[in-house]
Amino acid sequence: MKEIKTLQTENRNLSTINIDSVSTVEMLQMINNEDKKVALAVEKEIENISKAVDIIVEKLHNGGRLIYIGAGTSGRIAILDASECPPTYGTDPDLVQAFIAGGDKAIVRSIEGAEDDSELGANELKDINFNFKDVLIGIAASGRTPYVLGAVDYAMSVGAVTIGISNNPDSILDKSCDISICPVTGPEAVTGSTRMKAGTSQKLVLNMISTGVMIKYGKVYENLMVDVKASNDKLYERSKNIVVEATGISVSEAEEVLKETNYNCKLAIFMIISKLNIDVAKRILDENKGYIREALKNIGV
Repeated sequence: MKEIKTLQTENRNLSTINIDSVSTVEMLQMINNEDKKVALAVEKEIENISKAVDIIVEKLHNGGRLIYIGAGTSGRIAILDASECPPTYGTDPDLVQAFIAGGDKAIVRSIEGAEDDSELGANELKDINFNFKDVLIGIAASGRTPYVLGAVDYAMSVGAVTIGISNNPDSILDKSCDISICPVTGPEAVTGSTRMKAGTSQKLVLNMISTGVMIKYGKVYENLMVDVKASNDKLYERSKNIVVEATGISVSEAEEVLKETNYNCKLAIFMIISKLNIDVAKRILDENKGYIREALKNIGV
């Protein structure tokens, strides 16, 4: 295993070497200048991210699940991304799951030693009956976290697809996964603080993966989140706005149809555009796996 000092994310950043002696504005400009590099690093990985999205969609259509695993910042970002899928896209909470070394307590308080336990990573997957239908995304800035690597090894042993997100090229994670996504963000503004550029890149990548998957999984029509779960006042209002935007009808008309469909945005939109009644519209949508465009095309609209 590489010494930590050989990792790019652990090197000193010569551009910020005097960050502790400049004005507050100059300090923040230094940090901002480093942050500007992150999106460009992620851009170089779009081809690999695309491969990840396509294989995940295929697996989900065949009864699989998407599982994230990470430690520290990586784990917290994973949990954030997974937890947003049910309210945003109406997914079952089991479809996209995330695990962090140290469990739920580690979300709000660092439990650093947990990341060194490779068996713990494997056991997280065993506990949910992880199998060959599923996809594992292991996330580690260093690319060498034992907790993550243990999970990856187990996933490979059951024949599942593995995807690695790291920030150091040629790491163990980078080399061992079926698909490697490695935005090289370089030395941090504060040496070794990978919650900064590395963490930001991981957030961008997971945003792209989960959003891309949900779009290709039929959860988005045009650029509207048509499977949004109306679980609070804000989301009730968003549901109405989505139907209005998609169909051009009035807010009051949208509300009437949404009430008929129990606030099922997707069904409401399809009913309005297709002019079908709720039972027929629901059947046709189901036959087209929830893809509004496909359903409309198949009825000649």
